[in-house]
Amino acid sequence: MSETRITLPQWEELAALPDEALPLLPTALLIARDEYPQLDPAAYDRVLQAHADHLRVEVEAIGEWPLKVAAINNHLFNEVGYSGDNDEYYDPRNSYLNEVFERRLGNPISLALVQIEVSRRLGLPLEGISFPGHFLVRLPVEDGVLIMDPFNGGRPLGVDELRERARSNLGGETPDDSVLAQILDPAPHRAILMRMLRNLHGVYAERGEWDRAARSADRILKLAPEQADAVRDRGLAYLQLEHLAGARTDLARYLKMEPDAADAITIRERLIELSGGRPRLH
Repeated sequence: MSETRITLPQWEELAALPDEALPLLPTALLIARDEYPQLDPAAYDRVLQAHADHLRVEVEAIGEWPLKVAAINNHLFNEVGYSGDNDEYYDPRNSYLNEVFERRLGNPISLALVQIEVSRRLGLPLEGISFPGHFLVRLPVEDGVLIMDPFNGGRPLGVDELRERARSNLGGETPDDSVLAQILDPAPHRAILMRMLRNLHGVYAERGEWDRAARSADRILKLAPEQADAVRDRGLAYLQLEHLAGARTDLARYLKMEPDAADAITIRERLIELSGGRPRLH
């Protein structure tokens, strides 16, 4: 097995990093360390490297990129057994990479990250796609791009299925070629990591775990401080936790950032309640 080293970044340094310098795997493991403080990042880096080392001879002997990635997918999803968690899709463990490695279960974005990391270690420039509703991956090929679904074993997706999937998540509108091409643009690392955190925020807010919901929104702001939705989400979580000063600051900032937002009236009502010292908790 090849020697690998991994160092997790500091949250405070991430906002200043350009996207090309933002490390995908280390930052995803940094997200997981919030929930699992004893997490050993090197152990999971070694897991990924073992997958890549196991595949290296086979993949290097294959000429065409689509066949190379098919071999990678076969190993990860059929031999090792990574799969989408259909039974407990919204289990937060599906967003934490250490749990994904341990359980071999994940959601679309965490499985995509495993697939991307192994493929890149084998010389394939696999990229993520922030597809509406369901994260996908893409590989440049001679005649375009190969789109795959990591939640379903890396299965390739054709144009008609992609249009239908997009349509069901875009209010019934079927995207034309230009819109679909835009949807299929590669996702920057920052966008991938923020989507992971938004998934966690949504799960924890639904469960009423407001401390973790606040943490997830706060981590988004560590990556992108001007994300208005994350400012609002943190403020609303603070309100549920009765951290009134924090709630007041965040909700006022949100209204300053987005004065015409669809929920601006509701947020103003919350601020009025806070100014009167009578928060209404739900």
